[in-house]
Amino acid sequence: MRIAVLGAGAWGSALAISLSKRHQINLWTKDPDHAREMNERRINQSFLPGHALPSSLKITSELPEAIENAELALLVVPIAGLRETVRAIAASKFQAPIIWGCKGFESESSKLPHQVVEEEFPGILDCGVLSGPSFAEEVAQGLPTALTLASKDPDFSRQIATELHSPRLRIYTSHDVVGVETGGAVKNVITIAAGISDGIGFGHNARAALITRGLMEITRLGLGLGGSMNTFMGLAGVGDLLLTSTGDLSRNRQVGLMLAEGKTLEDILKVLGHVAEGVHTARSVLQLGNQLNIEMPITQAVCSILHDGVPARNAVEVLLNREQKTEIY
Repeated sequence: MRIAVLGAGAWGSALAISLSKRHQINLWTKDPDHAREMNERRINQSFLPGHALPSSLKITSELPEAIENAELALLVVPIAGLRETVRAIAASKFQAPIIWGCKGFESESSKLPHQVVEEEFPGILDCGVLSGPSFAEEVAQGLPTALTLASKDPDFSRQIATELHSPRLRIYTSHDVVGVETGGAVKNVITIAAGISDGIGFGHNARAALITRGLMEITRLGLGLGGSMNTFMGLAGVGDLLLTSTGDLSRNRQVGLMLAEGKTLEDILKVLGHVAEGVHTARSVLQLGNQLNIEMPITQAVCSILHDGVPARNAVEVLLNREQKTEIY
């Protein structure tokens, strides 16, 4: 299959490496210097160092060249760049299916990725979201990974999942686009909280409590937006949350750990050098929760630390001193 992978960050490059074993892949970056460097060195030193880019992988900074004759476009740009990329694809009269792998809410509109796609590419039918517990580093290494491909069209999701599926990259299908996208977005916010807790030294018990209560926040908001309960118990829900909240490869977890050390958000983002979607998603999550009258205490605490200057320990203490109540409600 001819696939255009649009976005040459860590995740896009890892998918390009993995899929190159079975498919013809074009990898696109909008930065000509980045494309030139990858072509010359056959490595993505900026985002995925240590992993050779296959010789069969074509790299370009020209979008028309990347999508020419493609049978599928896989959009792996950050959520902030999704609208611009989809708009450019739509303007090119691209006819093949598209799927996206970005996680988060668009900061300006608080919209999920599928809503952005529908606005910029009206009438598109063959499309869906690819999400789940996945560190780019491990996918690039060829370690076993399981993902969920969700589409409103079950036949489409089964068809594309069959094409992308392999023993080391297992693709499951779902019809719950809203649930899969919500799980992938909100878990980044909860992960920041888990990182803060670990950085303060509150221990494994506190982390388990945060993850469990965080899953409740994800589920409440997801159901409020129209998602399915089963989704939040699966790969795109609890699976993704567990991975990012406990794995040190998680950028959002690193944000939490450094916040606990008292570092400023500005300095943390400079150190990371990569997008940590939870930082930009937290406000949108809290705003949506307020609109739907859904209680989001962990998200509120993270927002107070990220954007209101509340010290990490103080915000966590507020969480710990919340009113005692029934666990499930």
